[in-house]
Amino acid sequence: MPHSFPVRVYYEDTDLAGIVYYANYLKFIERARSEWVRSLGVDQARLRAEEGIVFAVRRVEADYLKPARFDDELSVSTAVAGVTGARIVLDQTVTRAGERLFQAQVTLVCLTEAGAAVRLPAELRGKLAPALH
Repeated sequence: MPHSFPVRVYYEDTDLAGIVYYANYLKFIERARSEWVRSLGVDQARLRAEEGIVFAVRRVEADYLKPARFDDELSVSTAVAGVTGARIVLDQTVTRAGERLFQAQVTLVCLTEAGAAVRLPAELRGKLAPALH
């Protein structure tokens, strides 16, 4: 089941045309990913402090389908598309009243704080396995 995160469009999110500035969709999906990880019971600060592991975005493939505007109520859904040893691939979609506005596939990698690739902790892989869609 995809995780859902609500977002309200504020004036600061828009451009001169009154629509959401394209880069702000990346902020919206970042917030949704953080809340998705939290909903899995993963404490990213603890993971970094105790195991020296962090997540980084390796790749984003995005499609801008329709504009969102000031004061729109949006929903960002996050679903697991795939998991490998050190990667998580997510499908993220931004909708307004069920209408798809933006979609992205995001690849996250698991790294040491020094930037070297490292396998996902077994506990985290176990939490992700049931989420595969």
